[in-house]
Amino acid sequence: MDPNGTILSSLTIATEYLESLPENPLRDPLKNGWNYMLDTYTKPQIALWGSLIVHEVLYVLICLPAYLFQFIPFMQRYKIQQDRKEERQWDCFKMLLFSHFVIQFPLMLGTFAYTEYFNIPYSWEEMPAWYILMAQVLGCFVIEDTWHYWLHRALHHKSIYKHIHKIHHRYSAPMGMVAEYAHPAETLILGMGFFIPILLFCTHFVLLWVWVAFRLMETIDVHTGYDVPHLFHLIPFYGGAKAHDFHHMNFVGNYSSTFTYWDKICGTDKQYKEYLAKQKKMD
Repeated sequence: MDPNGTILSSLTIATEYLESLPENPLRDPLKNGWNYMLDTYTKPQIALWGSLIVHEVLYVLICLPAYLFQFIPFMQRYKIQQDRKEERQWDCFKMLLFSHFVIQFPLMLGTFAYTEYFNIPYSWEEMPAWYILMAQVLGCFVIEDTWHYWLHRALHHKSIYKHIHKIHHRYSAPMGMVAEYAHPAETLILGMGFFIPILLFCTHFVLLWVWVAFRLMETIDVHTGYDVPHLFHLIPFYGGAKAHDFHHMNFVGNYSSTFTYWDKICGTDKQYKEYLAKQKKMD
């Protein structure tokens, strides 16, 4: 049996299957909206102001449900640290404004230059199929998670922890807004994990916005403080709010941002496993 022939045959079958899937019912509205944007605004405007609007609107919308959970008695059953209430929310919001507009916004100034230098297209006709886009997003998550694990773990080293990462850990019982509450140096260091996979996978401008959307959904989810069942939990090795909430509560272990395999491989989930075993006995 020719292994190369088997692989090619499998890829052909997979491609034919994907191409046979029903067309996205939202395709026409999305196409019209995307082309309207391209006809109305210049690429520099889309790259800068469009990216800023996408980030800020998504951040608010994704944070909103978890913010409202604190006022809904029914949702308290999902709260992880039952004895802790959301606190210093105004302080967190003020720090976010500073981070978003003083640290992150200047980084967005380079978006258009990046797309021009690497000839990244904006047109609807050159936009990849949705399944290719999702594969690119998955690749982005894998690379970002690896970067985050090792750099986040390094930021916990006793020689630098108090100078940088300690700010993020002011919230030992996190909430959604805390996702990007961090020292400016940490924003830059861990933020590199967002940009590195774009250098590898970006074949169209839309990936920047789609990757932003999924990354915000993930990082806000794990900081909500509520272990609410949802589709992300179906993803293999997804850590979720429970795993990252333990990191904030314990300060040690569970250094990954999205998945659990680096912590499993390196043994930095030992205390988390002991915590889960203890919780199970109590139940």
